[in-house]
Parts: sequence; structure tokens; C-alpha cells
Amino acid sequence: MSRYFLEISYKGTHYSGFQVQQNTERTIQAEVEKAFSILQRDTVTLTGSSRTDAGVHALQNFFHFDYADEIHPQFIYKMNAILPSDIVLKNLVAVKGDAHCRFDAVSREYRYYIYRRKDPFLEDRAFYFPYRLNMEQLKIAAGIIRQYHDFTSFSKRNTQVKRFTCNIIESEWLLEDDCLVYYVKSDRFLRGMVRALTATMLKIGREKMDIDELRRVIEAKDCTKASFSVPATGLFLVSVNFPGDYFS
Repeated sequence: MSRYFLEISYKGTHYSGFQVQQNTERTIQAEVEKAFSILQRDTVTLTGSSRTDAGVHALQNFFHFDYADEIHPQFIYKMNAILPSDIVLKNLVAVKGDAHCRFDAVSREYRYYIYRRKDPFLEDRAFYFPYRLNMEQLKIAAGIIRQYHDFTSFSKRNTQVKRFTCNIIESEWLLEDDCLVYYVKSDRFLRGMVRALTATMLKIGREKMDIDELRRVIEAKDCTKASFSVPATGLFLVSVNFPGDYFS
């Protein structure tokens, strides 16, 4: 029995999330498992690295799986031919038998994209937010985020996690081409956390909340205090990071 890591990229617009659901809605995992069964004429259960919600995109995510038989010599090419056009397999790597794509990841990086001038080519990949923003206050707010570790206030209620601590490594607002981008890197993220951070800081940018209020929201450890009012369409998981020599 061999273990493999499968690197994947996808546009999440038409999917109900990354992980297989109990209902019949489409997920990234279900589509990849179905393609595997067609190509290999066998079934496999995938374990995911980072669970993205419905509508969220990923430039990089990972599955791992165990398989005893031979992998098709043109596995990546054949799988991509079977998969829908909005899911792309990028790499297949044989790893140690105890390697785990979720637990062994040391950090993850997200970007939330906002566009402020109407643009039909960004509609399904960013959030249209045509309001004046105080950029200085946004940058201060992003820095405040790095000072805290308990993000209970920024986690959706329906979650299976028992701890809400995260080590925020980077948190900043950037300008990229025609987009305003919130970039955040952490050892782990809670369900809905990046969208909640983004939405709450946008209130500061619009001067509907001040920095002291942001601190009170964080310290309240109460998800009713934060805002979750930005759509999934602007959120990208851009990287899942492992130790430097992990794949050697």
C-alpha cells in the first residue's frame, strides 16, 4: 500500500465546498473520487488538507490517499481529461506512509479580492464593493489581527473544532492591479474566519467601526459580534505549506 499526495486547483463557484457532503450536492472531493474510479476502475477515499466552503476557490490545495495497485502512467493527464474544466490536478507525489496533508501542513495562505470599479471579468472571482475606504485604518486593523490568538469571534457556529486559537503569521491589505486584497497567513484557520475578518475590517475602512471596537469584537469571543457579510466569490486559498524538506 502506497500513500500519495495530490495537488489540486479549482474554481469553487459551482461547488458546495471541498469535502464530500452527506447530501447529493457537488463537491470537489466527490468529483475527483468519481474521476479516479473511471480512470482506475477502482474506488479511493481522499483526505483533504484544507476544507474550503461553498463557492471558495483554491490555487493550491491537497488530498492524500492510499492505494495498493499501480497508478495509470498518464494519471494527471487522464484525470484532467475526465474532470470538469473548473478542477485541475497539478501534481501527484508518492510520500511516506504516515504523511498527512492536513496535520503536517505548517501554514496556509488566503487572499480575499475586492474590486471597486464595475468589471464583468472579475464578477465571479472578487467582491464588488464600490465604497470609499480609509486605507490607513484598514492597514492598522490588519496589524491588530496579528496581536491576537483566540479567534472564536470569527468562527461560524456550525463547526467541529474544539479550540479556536490560531497563530497569525501575516495579515495585511494590498493593492494588486485593479483589486484591493486582504492577505493572511496562519498555521490554521477556522470555518468562515477569513471572510469574517475581511467583512469586519471593511466596516473599519468605511468608518462604521473603530479600532477599539475591533479589539472588543475579538476579545468578546462571540461570533455574533463580528460581520460575515462578504461573499465566498472573492476568497482564494492560495497556498498550503509544508516543511522545507517534506517532499524530498
